[in-house]
Amino acid sequence: MELARPWLLSLIVPVVLVVWHRLRSRGMAPVVRHADLSLLAGTRPSLRVRVHRLLPLLSGLAMILLVLGASGPRIAHHSETVKGRGIDIVLALDISGSMRSLDFQPKDRLESAKDVIRGFIAGRPHDRIGLVLFAAKAFTQCPLTLDHPVLTGFLDEVQVGLIDDGTAIGLGLATAVSRLKHSDSPSKTVILLTDGANNIPTLEPETAADLAKSLGVRVYTVAIGKEGLVPYPVDDPFFGRRTRQVESHLDLDLLRRIAAKTDGRMFQATSADMLKQIFGTIDKLETARYETVVSTWYRELVGWCLIPAVLMVLLEVLLQVTWVRRLP
Repeated sequence: MELARPWLLSLIVPVVLVVWHRLRSRGMAPVVRHADLSLLAGTRPSLRVRVHRLLPLLSGLAMILLVLGASGPRIAHHSETVKGRGIDIVLALDISGSMRSLDFQPKDRLESAKDVIRGFIAGRPHDRIGLVLFAAKAFTQCPLTLDHPVLTGFLDEVQVGLIDDGTAIGLGLATAVSRLKHSDSPSKTVILLTDGANNIPTLEPETAADLAKSLGVRVYTVAIGKEGLVPYPVDDPFFGRRTRQVESHLDLDLLRRIAAKTDGRMFQATSADMLKQIFGTIDKLETARYETVVSTWYRELVGWCLIPAVLMVLLEVLLQVTWVRRLP
């Protein structure tokens, strides 16, 4: 057990002095007026009188308990230091129009990816994680952060149409790598998720891969979906939303080259379950040492002081107005 504010115990000294003064005053105060007190010399005080004289002890003990409670008695449960080093991870997520394809039923590719990413984030509490979105352009949705609830909130807002349509894999990868440029983590990782081929010539993906290699960033590439005909939602002005088959093309060779150049791996997910398994594999591959202190938690014992103090005060008041009541 320990005290949160041990310096408050110094107040016990004046409390003891007040109680001593009250007891001394009661012993000296006259109780009976009589012409010849020698007639009462052989009598002894009754139990009621003795209890009345000791009443200040109840309030004194109550005040001492209140001081003890104010000092914050508590039981400290064990704290431990978890040793290790955290990883910096940036997720580069494709939000081009093809991510609305429905081959990951009952959800589309983007929503399925968001569900898996949420679980991945929740499983890495000691890692800084950031989020980059790309389509025809790329931008940082959330920088590297340990505040994972905030990151998850930004992820919830992601949807197709935030950027002009297109698939700028090179630009998306370069933007993600740039977020790790000043990182001092022993392991810097980009997880690139896309369901298409690079069709925006702003920056070649191989150039972005070279940049990642030069900065010591490992890139895992994840191809989402399957090639060939896949269901895609279409809004018809006459018949409303309906589904039709569209051609899906994945540049698996490009994703494989990017991963190989940066000592990463390439994966392909054709279902939500496969995507979850892929992120589970990456989670096991990306382990590094971290160090954090697990906070100590306390069980407060103030109630064990406050309740007896209140009962003592009530008992003193009750005795004063009943059994040991002093008559005029």
